[in-house]
Amino acid sequence: MDDPIRHPLAYARELRGLSQSGLAALLDKTARGHGLRSGADKAAVSRWENGRKTPNHDSQLLIAEVFGVPLAETAAYDWPYWLPGRDEPLPLKSAYTVQALHDAQRALMDRRTFMTYSAISLAGLAAQWATVEPERLSSALGGKRVDAELVDWLEETSGRLTALPTEQRQHTVRLLDAHLATTTELIEGGRYDEDTGRRLHLLAANLATTCGWYRFDQGRHWAAGKLWGAALQSAHAAGDRDHGAGVLSDFAYQSNWLGEPKVSVDQLGHALSGTWHPTARSLLFLRRARAHAALGERADCHRDLSAAESALAAGAADPAPSWCAWMSPADLAVDSGQCLLDLGRTAEARARIAEGIALLPRARDKTRGIFLTYQARGCLEANDIEQALAVTGESLDLATRIGAPRCVTLVRELAPAFEPYRRVDGVSEFLARLRAS
Repeated sequence: MDDPIRHPLAYARELRGLSQSGLAALLDKTARGHGLRSGADKAAVSRWENGRKTPNHDSQLLIAEVFGVPLAETAAYDWPYWLPGRDEPLPLKSAYTVQALHDAQRALMDRRTFMTYSAISLAGLAAQWATVEPERLSSALGGKRVDAELVDWLEETSGRLTALPTEQRQHTVRLLDAHLATTTELIEGGRYDEDTGRRLHLLAANLATTCGWYRFDQGRHWAAGKLWGAALQSAHAAGDRDHGAGVLSDFAYQSNWLGEPKVSVDQLGHALSGTWHPTARSLLFLRRARAHAALGERADCHRDLSAAESALAAGAADPAPSWCAWMSPADLAVDSGQCLLDLGRTAEARARIAEGIALLPRARDKTRGIFLTYQARGCLEANDIEQALAVTGESLDLATRIGAPRCVTLVRELAPAFEPYRRVDGVSEFLARLRAS
């Protein structure tokens, strides 16, 4: 769904149920409280929201007071980046890293699911990442010196939490959120040297990425995007190009999931320009192949599948970046099969998906649940209804056990394909279970 609110001021106003005239009236009332006149009317607010004019300094102070924004934020961030609830990513500059992290934490309380960054915004963010050099990290002014042992502990415990089996990770997200909040406070208010600053920013990037995936799996795409935006900012500040490429890849995966494969192709092109580890490149090529398949671009899809296979087979002296260390022949096989399904090659697709599921480690239950829905789709397209029902039921059981709403969503999307087969044993009962779940 497209979001009709395009300017951050309009969104901040809508959050409070204010019309343009209502905002102008509040600005005038606030100004009168200081013995002044605002000079703002509905037309002025409209010009600000359409980008035809920027409010002057005095008007911005009144707007900040109306929305309860601290004056320190209006001084630290340019218009309109200090407004609450803005819907565009911040520029990739060190001055905005902490603000992006705070924005991500505020987004955790936002229940919107339909809103995501626009294609134009994502294109601009990816282009910035591909061309803007990271600035040198400098020590924060004031505050207490960051304890190296605390950073050690945060890194160690965060790593343990993210490495837990899927079924257990559903219960640890609040701990990860708390770690991200603590890391943000240390970045913002602590004193640290260059090396410690880099460790803190990398930790923030890793935590924000993981927390973003949890929200994505919950269908909370706005919060996921905000967290990934903060991860990109933090990784960029730390000079970690590999992690930045991974975050762009996550945005691309989300775009493809939400029916925007062209956006996904563009994002992955930028991501591929910034990472050279074979495993990372294999995953990026594979995700781009999925987007090409969704667009019906056969030649481009097969080219990227071949590149993904070659990259995964290539040896590397260094370990894969953490964001793609899980990438395996199982993922390559299943996603290749999904591409073949999209391109109408059902028999080959079923064989590849079955091959991948057999290779997948048992610890990756969430991935297994998603892969099973791909297998079910192949069975349905081949009119193998009994097998489709068995596989879909297994996926739903697994998704329910591990708390994976995204898997449940995929199962629900298969329901219409089962409707014509209600007379087949078990189908009516399965559809009734879906309705009740």
